[in-house]
Parts: sequence; C-alpha cells; structure tokens
Amino acid sequence: MVCNSLFWTDALGGYDLAKPASWLLAGGLFVTLTSLHFLILALLLNRWTAKPILYLLLLATASAVYFMKRYHVYLDPSMLRNVLATDVHEAGDLMTWATLPHLLLYAGLPIWFVHRVHLVHDPLVKAALRRGLAFLLAAMTAAGTIVVIYQDLASLMRNHRELRYLITPGNFMYSMTRVAYGSSQITKGPREVIGADAVTGSLGQKREKPVLLVFVLGETVRAANWGLSGYSRQTTPRLAEEGVINFASVTSCGSNTEVSVPCIFSPWGRRGYDESRTRSSQSLLDVVARAGVTATWIDNQSGCKGVCDGVGETRPPATSFPALCDGERCLDEVLPKTLAQLVSGKPENRFVVMHQMGNHGPAYFKRYPDAFKRFTPTCDNADLAQCSREQIVNAYDNAIAYTDHVLTETLHFLKTQKTHDVAFIYVSDHGESLGENGLFLHGIPYAIAPDEQLKVPMVMWLGDGFAKSLSLDQPCMGDRAKLPASHDNLFHTVLGLLDIKTSVYEPTMDLTANCRKP
Repeated sequence: MVCNSLFWTDALGGYDLAKPASWLLAGGLFVTLTSLHFLILALLLNRWTAKPILYLLLLATASAVYFMKRYHVYLDPSMLRNVLATDVHEAGDLMTWATLPHLLLYAGLPIWFVHRVHLVHDPLVKAALRRGLAFLLAAMTAAGTIVVIYQDLASLMRNHRELRYLITPGNFMYSMTRVAYGSSQITKGPREVIGADAVTGSLGQKREKPVLLVFVLGETVRAANWGLSGYSRQTTPRLAEEGVINFASVTSCGSNTEVSVPCIFSPWGRRGYDESRTRSSQSLLDVVARAGVTATWIDNQSGCKGVCDGVGETRPPATSFPALCDGERCLDEVLPKTLAQLVSGKPENRFVVMHQMGNHGPAYFKRYPDAFKRFTPTCDNADLAQCSREQIVNAYDNAIAYTDHVLTETLHFLKTQKTHDVAFIYVSDHGESLGENGLFLHGIPYAIAPDEQLKVPMVMWLGDGFAKSLSLDQPCMGDRAKLPASHDNLFHTVLGLLDIKTSVYEPTMDLTANCRKP
C-alpha cells in the first residue's frame, strides 16, 4: 500500500471510484499483488534467510520508490541494466540529502520492526507443512481473485503493459532476474561475427589521402532544445556558423544509454531490435576494423556498453588535462584534445568514436565550466525537486551550449588536417524530460516514452576532399537532412562514408547513398 502509490494512481486513473466495480477492481488488485508477492517471498525466506533478505528488500524497495516518485521512472530490465552499469560518480549525483529522510521512513522504520520480531523455530516437518499450506492458500487466493477481476485486469494490462514495472518490489526483482539471465546468455560464448566479408571498396582504394571519420556520440541531448533545429534559444551559435548539415527529425533507438548505444552500432537498429542478439554480436567497430580501418573508442562517460570490446577503449588521462578534470570527471573538451594526440602519428584510415559526458543528468550544472553559464538562474543542485523548471532548463541549455563549443573545436581541428580527408558526425544517444507531464530524466519504456526522450539532434560535416572522393553532392545531403532519419541509419551511413563493402550493408539505410553522383 505504501510503496505502490504510482501503480495505484496510474492503474485506477481512468476509473470512477464512486462505482462499486472500481472498488472491486482495486480490492482485487490488492489481494492479487499481495498474494503473488507472498508466493515469491515464500520461496526465498526461511529461518536462516528471512531477516537478511527482508533487510535487503526493504532497503532496495525504499530506494526504488524514492527514484520512481522523484523522476517517475519505470524499473524495467533496461532501467535495471542502467542502474547496474552506472559508476560511483553517476550514482553520487543522484544521492542527495533529500534521500536520507525518505530512506529512514521507508526502510529504517520497517527494518527496525523486522529486527524486533522474534522468529520461532518450529521443527522442520511442522514448519514445512505450515509453509506448504500457506503457499497453497496464497496461490488459490491469487487464482480466485484473478478470475473475479479477469476482464478488467486483462484489459488494463493489455492496454497499459508498462504498469507492471510500477509494482514494487516485484518490478525490480523481475527485471534484475531478466538482466542476470540475459547477461549469462551473452557471456556463454564468443560474439556473433557480422560483416565477415568486409573490404574496402574501389573508391576507398583510389583515395589520394587516408580518411579520418570522427563520430561524436552525445549524451542526453534532446532535439527540442537544439538551436539548429528551431529552438527559441540559440543554444548552438558556433555550429550555426560552420555550415554543418543539420538533421532536424531524428528518432533514437532507445530512451536510455544501455539500449541506444549497442543499437546504434548494430546493423539491425530498432527495426529488428533483439536485445540478446544485439549484445551478443560484434559491432560496427569490428566491421570497420576488419576492412582495414583503424577503429578507436575514446570515452568520457560510463563505457562503450560492449560496443568497443573488439577494439578497446581509450580514456582521456585526467593528469594530462588538470584544468578540465576535477579528480572525478573531465569536461568534454578533453575529447578533441585526446583526438589531436591520437592522430598525430602516421597517416592511416581511421574511424574514431568520441563518447561525451554531454548533458548527463540530473547534475546538468556540472557538465559545463562557469564561462558557459549563459542562461540564468540555473539549477546548481542534483536534487531537481529543489529547483524551478526555469532553473533546470537553463542549466540544461548551458550544457548544450558547451557541447556546441566542444563540437566546433573538434571541427576546427579537423579542418587543420592536411594529411587526411576528414568528416564528422554527431548524434545524441537519447533525449531527456525536463518536467513535461511530471517526468524528469529518461528511461521511460520505449512504447510510451515521450518525444522529449526519443527525438535527438544530429549533424554531419564533410570535408571537401572527403566528399569529392565519394562523389558526394553536398547540397543533396542538405536536402536529405530535411527528411526524417533515425539511429537505424547510422551503421549503414558510416559504412557508406568509409566505402566498406559487406553483405550487412544496406544502401537504402545509408543517408548518403542517393547523393552520390554517378
């Protein structure tokens, strides 16, 4: 009753509570959920494990309720994978002083109560019989109640499948099991090989210079606040002066990093999304490397999510950039500086992915230096509940303005390259909710995720030598950018730009394919 207020609000939101039928549904749901949780706990608890498991479950449930209520998130398997993949610094941004009183009430009080309970150790046979009878009674109660409310229950769960991820603690227990099972399946053997036939095409072989294609993977930037796409504020003033090709209608593959990043670098994208297959297969970087192009992942975030396992990951050394690093995190300007160091050696064909910290929330104010505090007042607190929506949006927009600066500095570096033909792509992994409909952050299940979390910015810039080597018509690319695109296009577009021939390449998904002169 206490920990499922979000579920009750959403489940009964469309019902008239003045009608007896609504109360019958509410009562039936309560009895069913209580019985099902009893069955789960009956399998886990015994005289030796009862108190330790209950302590852990109460603490986990209290934490889950806090974040579900604070940000209205759903604890589905992808969200649990995000939780498990986060690091200490990311978790620290979410843990604020406001968490303490909540945990004391929702976890401390019931844990104290459980601690005070004295467990009577009956003989094993008697205890087993009692447990069996209780288990049978709970199962019969759940089954009987489901029969009574089946019509309304089936309609509710069919039309609002996401509600199951608001039922606590069953939501995170189920999702954790799914994640653990999926991880065990992935680690059973070598990754599935894709693009085994990848080779450089005839145009790539005829290039006068080696190519350098830089792919900047942004974090948590939504299209709604992107200056180049018509936002009321010019959050991207420097890019606006660079003549980049802006794709104004791009849909992400997921609403969180754990889904989007592997999906972007897979040949199947969202169209044929299969989480297990995507995570257990090689990525775009493996295909590129197989064709003789040096692939590198530079990370200023929480890792490549398995995408770079075949080629390795480079992190900007904090000691080399003391002005940009505080001992915990480095600002994103370390990325173009690390890129400059990387390509200073012998010229060779290169594909470099730079993974930004970007607008990772809720501590947006930590993502940019003071010089970029252009929109004020700002939310300088990781606890968004302590700030007005105006302050939150201002801090978020300042972080985008800083990304604009980082991207422009990357472009300026590329334009100085005399030994390579250069090109550049930027895309965000997913968007962000900033209070619309009471939602904050991201990670809502894809089927019901709002556009704020799924519509992302994307820009492309092609050096003259790079475009000429592929006979690419740049005005045509500008026209293509006015049409809808998605993360699904990126795997095939990168292969097209690098002129890599392989059976997994789909010309119809390559954003550049129709803009090549015969």
